[in-house]
Amino acid sequence: MESRTVVESLSITIQPATINDLEKLYQIERECFTMEAFSKEHIAYLLQNPNAISLVAQINSEIAGFIIGLIHRQDKMITGRVYTIDVASKHRRKGVGIKLLDELERIFVKRGVKICYLEVRVDNVAALELYRKRGYVEVEKLKKYYRRIHGVRLKKKLGS
Repeated sequence: MESRTVVESLSITIQPATINDLEKLYQIERECFTMEAFSKEHIAYLLQNPNAISLVAQINSEIAGFIIGLIHRQDKMITGRVYTIDVASKHRRKGVGIKLLDELERIFVKRGVKICYLEVRVDNVAALELYRKRGYVEVEKLKKYYRRIHGVRLKKKLGS
């Protein structure tokens, strides 16, 4: 008799993050980035920044991850930057990061963003793989960007 694996379908919902989510977002940020984690004050600032788009992913009413992106106007070009994307360790490899990134990019496009940038550590293989699968390409190496660890700046053209 053949054994079957049952995969439970997860319902991941994406919604705007608010200042009320600050404690949980800071907890996830510290879990994900330890030494390079943003301070609670910095996350609070971003949550209240009018140029920021802050989203949370929830699974069963629990915040599983979040993303914060910023919109910049330089010359006549509107660009976006993924400032941080964090997924709690118990919710990784479930599609949370992809859903957050896709929704942020959708909002960026709605707001006229043509190009999205992000930075990532060279040793963060899982994140690099995710970004490359989503169409990001390397544009610059960043020497000692994360304290002693090098980073990479990636870019993706959005919209048509």
